[in-house]
Parts: sequence; structure tokens; C-alpha cells
Amino acid sequence: MKILVTGCAGFIGFFLTRKFLNEGHEVVGVDNINNYYSQSLKEDRLKQLGIYFDCSTGKYNCTNNKLTFIKSDVEDELLYSQQLANFQFDAICHLAAQAGVRYSITHPEAYINSNIFGFFRMLEYCRKNPVKKFIYASSSSVYGKNSSIPYREEDPTETPVSLYAATKKSNELLAHSYAELYGIHTIGLRFFTVYGPWGRPDMAPFIFTKAIIENQPIRIYNQGNMSRDFTYIDDIIEGIYKITTSDPLTSDPSQSFQIYNIGNSQPVNLRDFISQIEELTEKKAIKIYEPMQPGDVKDTWADTGKLQKDYNYKPQTLLRTGLSAFINWYKEYYK
Repeated sequence: MKILVTGCAGFIGFFLTRKFLNEGHEVVGVDNINNYYSQSLKEDRLKQLGIYFDCSTGKYNCTNNKLTFIKSDVEDELLYSQQLANFQFDAICHLAAQAGVRYSITHPEAYINSNIFGFFRMLEYCRKNPVKKFIYASSSSVYGKNSSIPYREEDPTETPVSLYAATKKSNELLAHSYAELYGIHTIGLRFFTVYGPWGRPDMAPFIFTKAIIENQPIRIYNQGNMSRDFTYIDDIIEGIYKITTSDPLTSDPSQSFQIYNIGNSQPVNLRDFISQIEELTEKKAIKIYEPMQPGDVKDTWADTGKLQKDYNYKPQTLLRTGLSAFINWYKEYYK
């Protein structure tokens, strides 16, 4: 297959690109390498894929002949009219987006540009250049104030509590309209908290590990009375790979619009999560308890039954195993 992966320097995008390449597929990767978090971490992920920046030419070179890299914003019309004009893809995995719930409170424009305009540009590209599957990143945050857990795909999602969540819900609505109007096969994936080596510095596993190792205090919101459906990166990638490369086992493969929860389906209390990091680092956390933050939700919990039925999705990684792998990577990377 020939696959477009946007956000290929991001956490999930990097692992997904590597998986496709390892399985013999051709990949075109797009990323703007923005400064929302460490650009050097993104550059180092790219190096793992064989993508290097050449200071003498000001361009990126790639050592893998099955991989093409394009540095661009996804909202840039020139990406579609020029840089992608000569490609024909079997599938698109659109993971590029402005991430972060709290950042959306202070930088709303970044979310409108990337998550709304960028998503619209990608759908228009699919309309003009038909692909078999358009797979895109949604988020568990779309469940908002929904109090029924575990979250099921059919639950109400009309009460987002952050702009980030609102943009992801907007993506699902736009995808539905394009699926209905133009027959584009769209598949939205509602990600639950993803962690693992090469993970994002703005996520709880990274923040807590860094602070505990450096003897810095950690801020625990809602007095620690929160839980998250932490999902290890390998399990996420296996699920996306199956969705991209195979047809569903039970649902009608010709159905043009689908939404799936993709998580671990085993929520972990935040206090217990921190305790496991303390055990694995052999250090005690300095804890500061604070109220719930704007945009946060108390609990997340994925019902992944639909994804299990359609693609035999079964997360395999125990939390302690995944955290151990992440902490070992963190210590090696940050020496």
C-alpha cells in the first residue's frame, strides 16, 4: 500500500510510520515540526525513521527509499495543490493536529487553523483524489460532560468542555458530511491517553516521571480523584494498522462512516498510577494537590467492544510493563 501519514514526527505518527515501513508499505509523511513541545524530540523521532535535516541545503533528506517526508502545515493549501499533487494513496492516516486540552484555553487560534482548516483541506484532498480509507484522529475528550462510563461510541458527545474537544467533535461531523455527500470512507479513532517511549512531554506519564526523577513537585488535580484509560503505544499502533490494512470482520465494509474508541478499557486511578511510577523509579513524589482544572474531565474509560468485534483489537500491554518501558527510555534518552 501507499499511505499518507500526517503528523509523522508526532508520538503516534512516528510509531505508525515505522510500523508501515517495517511491514513493507510506502509512506509519505507530513509534519510541520511546530514548537508546541520540544522540536528536538520530534527531530530525533524523524532520525529514527531515517529523516535528517541538511543544514547546507535547508532541506530534509531521507535514507529510506520507501519514505518521503514533506515539512508543511496541514492547513497550507500548497501542500495539496503542489507537494501532494502527484501522489495517489491507498489510505490516509490523518494524525496531524494541535494537541493539548489546557493549551487550547490560551491559544485557541492554533486549534482552529490546524484542527478545523487543516482537516477541511484534507477532506477536500480526499474528495478530489479518492482513497480507499481516510482514517483520522479524534479524541476521548469529545465525550465531555457525559457521565455514563465506560464511554460507548453511541453516547452523547454534544457537551465538550474544551476547545480542543470541540474541534475534534467538529472533525467527526465534517467527516460524516463528506462521507454522505461524496462516499469518502472515513474512520474516526477516539484515542484515550496514549503513553510509551518517545511520548509527549505534555502528557501525565512524562510530566510525573520527569518531576519524580528530578525531585520536583508534581501537581495532582482534583485531589487525585481522577482516572484515565492509559493505553500503551504498541497496542494503539496494532489497532490502527489493522484498521488501515484490512476490512472489518463484522461491520459492512462499504459503510462510509465509522467511529471507534481505541483504548485499553482498564481505567487506572491517578494515585495508583503515580504509585507505580514511584516504585519503578524507586523515588517518592513530592505531591501538591490542586482543584480540577478547566477543560479536564474526572474519568475516562473506553468501551472497545466495537473495535474488538470489527478488527479483533485486544490490548496486550500491562500498565507496569508499559510504564517500565517508558521510564527506561526516558532515563536513556535524557541521561
